[in-house]
Amino acid sequence: MTKTRIFAVLFAIALVAAACGGTDTEPPAAGPLGQVVIEDGESVQIRSFNAITGDVSFLGIPNQRGVELAIADYGDIKGHSVSMATGLDDLCSADGGQAGAQTIVSDPQILGVIGTSCSGAAGAAMPLISDAGLVMISGSNTSPALTSDLAGTAASDYNVGYYRTAHNDLFQGRAVAEFAYNELGLRNAGVIHDGDLYTFGLSSAFQAAFEELGGTVSVFTAVNKGDTDMTAVLTEIAAGGPDMLFTPTFPPEINFIAQQIGGVAGLDGVTLIGADASLVDNFLEIPEAAGWYHSGPDTRFGANTNSLTDVNGEGFLSAYEAAYGEAPSAPFWAHSYDATTMLLKAIEDASTDIDGTLYVDRQAVRDNLNDISIDGITGPITCDDFGDCGAQLITIIQNNSPDDVEAAKANVVFEFSP
Repeated sequence: MTKTRIFAVLFAIALVAAACGGTDTEPPAAGPLGQVVIEDGESVQIRSFNAITGDVSFLGIPNQRGVELAIADYGDIKGHSVSMATGLDDLCSADGGQAGAQTIVSDPQILGVIGTSCSGAAGAAMPLISDAGLVMISGSNTSPALTSDLAGTAASDYNVGYYRTAHNDLFQGRAVAEFAYNELGLRNAGVIHDGDLYTFGLSSAFQAAFEELGGTVSVFTAVNKGDTDMTAVLTEIAAGGPDMLFTPTFPPEINFIAQQIGGVAGLDGVTLIGADASLVDNFLEIPEAAGWYHSGPDTRFGANTNSLTDVNGEGFLSAYEAAYGEAPSAPFWAHSYDATTMLLKAIEDASTDIDGTLYVDRQAVRDNLNDISIDGITGPITCDDFGDCGAQLITIIQNNSPDDVEAAKANVVFEFSP
């Protein structure tokens, strides 16, 4: 047989093999949670699910913008663009979390979610998202109820497929307690929460740590979201004779507390401490916020660089201000950015490209997040068995300049590292 005829025969065999679909081009078998097929020319679908309207939009809008910038910086996944479509609103409530989750799980192309802003919304959203085989990574949920007790036991609202880059409030509660007891010499605390997963969880973590140190929580009470008259609850606090008030409530409720506390007998000179819910522009800028302490994530990121995008904190903030004309109004912008990049990395590593069509295995996305090890703007990111993935560094600032909130945010007076 001549060389020409040999070549012709081999070429014909190759054509037959291609027409029949050789084993190297067969779609991968779907895992136990199924797979998402993304046709050539279609986008990889994720969603931003944050509080972007209402009183807590100051928290959710920077989170959503962090998602947008991370998508742009990460780029395509194996030739497919990434889309978050229109941002969904968690309303910082259980009702908003459930409604948004129903929208998400009704779309079989969605692979993962960045959100929610608020722990209460996550508690309602995650059962639906977990059952649908998706993942959700939050940049600002901090309630211990969503992950674990940090001693190997799942918490009450933990669901498989949940992750976060924000800290666990068992650490934040400990930080506030140590600052109050050891640094300020305070011994009697009044505590006000609003009953949701975040404020109740952080208040309880503070109480446990403060009492362990030898302090007393004389009053542990709550307001309702939407309350405007705080006289009764502040009078209740005053009856306990505290030397400090800790309240991790959100604006506008904490604004009303700050504005009305001066009119309640027995609370003159009481040390006032808020948390990351009020470490935001629309509280820090009111005159009555002067002198308050606030706990929250350590945002002194220095030279930390996200290893997936080569963007550091300074570069992110420059891009943020160029794109949106202002600085972030809340402290979890970098956490949401890092959360987005880890989701995209997990999706990319779980995907198989066959002739332009992408097959993404849902279980592999979860497995990749469980095993992830990257550097983020927030620091090293690895996940424990219950989804706590981020740096657990806490700082406390004192607001001595309501007329300059950026200076107030930078006025660190205490730092905590577990």
